Amino acid sequence: MRRDLTHDGPTHDGLPGDGLPGGPDTEHTRSAAAPPPPGAPRIVGIAWGLLILNTLGSAGAQTIVPLPRSLIQMVTMGSLVAAFALALAVNLRLRVRASAFLFLLTLLLVPSVISSGHLESGFGALFRCTRLALFVGTLWLLSRWWDGDHTFVRHHIRMYFAVLASVAAGLLVSPGAAMPELYGGRLVGALWPLTPPQIGQYAAVIIGLTVLLLLGRRTDRGNAALVIVPALVLLALTHTRTATLGLLIGLVLAIGSLVLTSAAARRFFAWSVLLSVVAAVGFNSALQAWFLRGQSQENFSNLTGRAKVWNALLAAPRTASEQMFGAGLGDKSFGGLPIDNSWLAVYNEQGLTGVALVGAIVIVLGGVALLRPPSIQRACALFLISYCAIASYTEAGLGDASPYLLHLTVAASLLASPAAATPPPAPEVPRRRTPQWARKSEVI
Repeated sequence: MRRDLTHDGPTHDGLPGDGLPGGPDTEHTRSAAAPPPPGAPRIVGIAWGLLILNTLGSAGAQTIVPLPRSLIQMVTMGSLVAAFALALAVNLRLRVRASAFLFLLTLLLVPSVISSGHLESGFGALFRCTRLALFVGTLWLLSRWWDGDHTFVRHHIRMYFAVLASVAAGLLVSPGAAMPELYGGRLVGALWPLTPPQIGQYAAVIIGLTVLLLLGRRTDRGNAALVIVPALVLLALTHTRTATLGLLIGLVLAIGSLVLTSAAARRFFAWSVLLSVVAAVGFNSALQAWFLRGQSQENFSNLTGRAKVWNALLAAPRTASEQMFGAGLGDKSFGGLPIDNSWLAVYNEQGLTGVALVGAIVIVLGGVALLRPPSIQRACALFLISYCAIASYTEAGLGDASPYLLHLTVAASLLASPAAATPPPAPEVPRRRTPQWARKSEVI
């Protein structure tokens, strides 16, 4: 049979579209065989940044340009509404990932609503319940993009690095306003009202995560140094003991989970131990002075007056309802003084039910992390969980919309199993049309 010279197909012996180079269906076949993994849209990162802005708070040091508290609250609450709207716009089909963490967080709304409904804490309690519900709803909508990768870790580092950049800018513009005598010369936010514990927390978290990404070769040394070095300087200027201890202990646990499988983790651990011993011997007096912050032994032993507030809170009379469900969401204070303890703050506002739910959240995340095989994702999750557990002793926030819940959310996203890839559809093989003469049988 004569070859048709006008045929557009390949000149090899294979059929058109069989995937060999030069076929008209080569590009389609290649893309169908290895579809690119779907990434999180840019809107997801913007929504995450708005959630971080919402949790920055409105109380802090005096800024260079005085900002009315009502304006700050309008910005923070507006950012939460915008984050929910963006998350809903990008996830209109309401596809969410099943998560025990988010389920327990949603259950935490029950004691919050029950206790706040009595209005013992005023209408502000109902407002805070609405905020918490909107916060949890946004996390549910964003859970669609939890893939066990470092997507939310990178969003976390970038946004908090931007916050620390504003702190550094305030320090350069007005050193006196950034390190006021009211806070004992500790670093505060001069452009946006941020307290030393807040700055220390943000610096410690991004330092720990960046170190782990560097050990896992998820970033290079130049980018890591750009984040770690300034953050370390800001952490030192805040004199925040809780953040420093959380960073050190969290890194020890996280890197310890990698020691048996990572040579880089073993080298880093060995050098860290060596440098710590040298620093402890050579700079003992300077480290002790930094740690005590000029406080007396008595003031240090009662945790800067926190123990007095805790004893008064535990000794206060409570009804059976208040003991089970709390007195309603408030400003994490008792008798006009900050509680500065997540567990006692939850007990005061959400009762024993809230304490049980928050404890279940930490235990579930920690248990899942320990059962996972060694990996950088697991190490980052262990760091965040251990940091939040340590900071919960002297910081409040585990029972309400706060940076600590965002840290735990990042840990939950790292522990999520990757979504099963949908098998690509098989390429349709073109059907050959049988000529008319071949359909009729001839009788010879």
